[in-house]
Amino acid sequence: MKFEQQFSQQQKQTQKLAMTQKLQQSIQVLQFSTEELSNFIDNQALENPLLDVTQPNYTSNYSKPRTSTGTEMNRLNQIPDTTISLFEHLIDQIHLNYRDTYLRTLVLYLVEYIDLNGYLTISLDEAVANTGGTPIQLLDALTLIQQLEPAGVGARNLQECLMLQTERDNYAPEIAYLLLEEYFIELVERKWDSIAKKLLISLADVQKVFDYIQTLTPAPGAIFGSTEGLYIIPDLTVKVEEQQVTVFSNRSGMPEIKFQQNYFEQMKQSGDPDVLKYLKDKQQDFEWLKKTVEQRGDTIFNVGKVIVERQQEFFLNKEHPIKPLILKDISEELAIHESTVSRAVNGKYLETDFGVFELKHFFSQKLASDDGERSTNDVKHRLQALVDAENKAKPLSDQKLVDLLNEEGIDISRRTVAKYRDLLKIPSSAKRKRYDET
Repeated sequence: MKFEQQFSQQQKQTQKLAMTQKLQQSIQVLQFSTEELSNFIDNQALENPLLDVTQPNYTSNYSKPRTSTGTEMNRLNQIPDTTISLFEHLIDQIHLNYRDTYLRTLVLYLVEYIDLNGYLTISLDEAVANTGGTPIQLLDALTLIQQLEPAGVGARNLQECLMLQTERDNYAPEIAYLLLEEYFIELVERKWDSIAKKLLISLADVQKVFDYIQTLTPAPGAIFGSTEGLYIIPDLTVKVEEQQVTVFSNRSGMPEIKFQQNYFEQMKQSGDPDVLKYLKDKQQDFEWLKKTVEQRGDTIFNVGKVIVERQQEFFLNKEHPIKPLILKDISEELAIHESTVSRAVNGKYLETDFGVFELKHFFSQKLASDDGERSTNDVKHRLQALVDAENKAKPLSDQKLVDLLNEEGIDISRRTVAKYRDLLKIPSSAKRKRYDET
């Protein structure tokens, strides 16, 4: 048997896009939110001595949004004066309320195992083994923690968290604590007939407790250390005057990037080849950053302008309807890639006199109907309206919702109705049923 190796040479021409580091960063810059971009620019300034960054003065230069009542609202007033973590909040209360005893030492130990939502993440058996304290002492220490603010802190599960909050609330329904303690699973699984029969109460009484529980928080510690995301700096502003809709770019809300020319000239005089190369590289970095940030602003403005043109009725009509619009519509009009449009709308916001909206809010798929094409948003709004108007004692099933929408000329399946319900956070008909309706 012979084995032969054959070698041949072939020329093959292919096209490849070389994704350089600068190109990757340019794509990333477009994807940044305003806050993320500001942090990115600050980091660039730390690495480049020729880059001078001036942060905007929001209190004097930035336009104020309006509330639903039309009054002016300063975004910076929404930011807490100080940021304190849940851990710090609990430690302050412990030192203020409890004497320096061994029991307080155990309290301080357990606090280290309270997570950001306020739950205890270590079992008492583990705490006993780690501290040498007795089970009774650890339970007493946990009880002291559960008496602190916020109500519900130190709970070991959701049931206990809700019980702790109910225990302190003077306005809680009389049987609320009992139902949480003895019938929590039945209550959650809506086996209310069983509860009512065992306690000789009405379904309306159970409904009242269930409604009350909805007002409690499952994560009492989450309100601490959560200043991030409390305010938004919109990228665009829309003004409506005499039925004319105009878009403005909020570039005044961006950091100002300047080149330190004087420092550059001073360093240049050294004549050192390494220094000169360093200066050249840093100058190129500055030029790239400035150009990239400007391109980002241009892209967001151009995309936003087309969106506003396509969604005129949203800004002129009090009902704020959304017309069918997809990424491809924008990309074709601007002759850019759909991925570019996607990056330009995610995490970018538009300010109006009646609220602030993320740009991707204005996109909606088309859905067939007798009177042409409706957006999925229109159908969702109609679905929500039908559920809002239903008899809660006899809520509409998904099939009934399909029938009603079909009667209005909207061709939709039961599966789609169920999907839209989930998106709108509308429970199933069984879970919407109320027993206190007449």
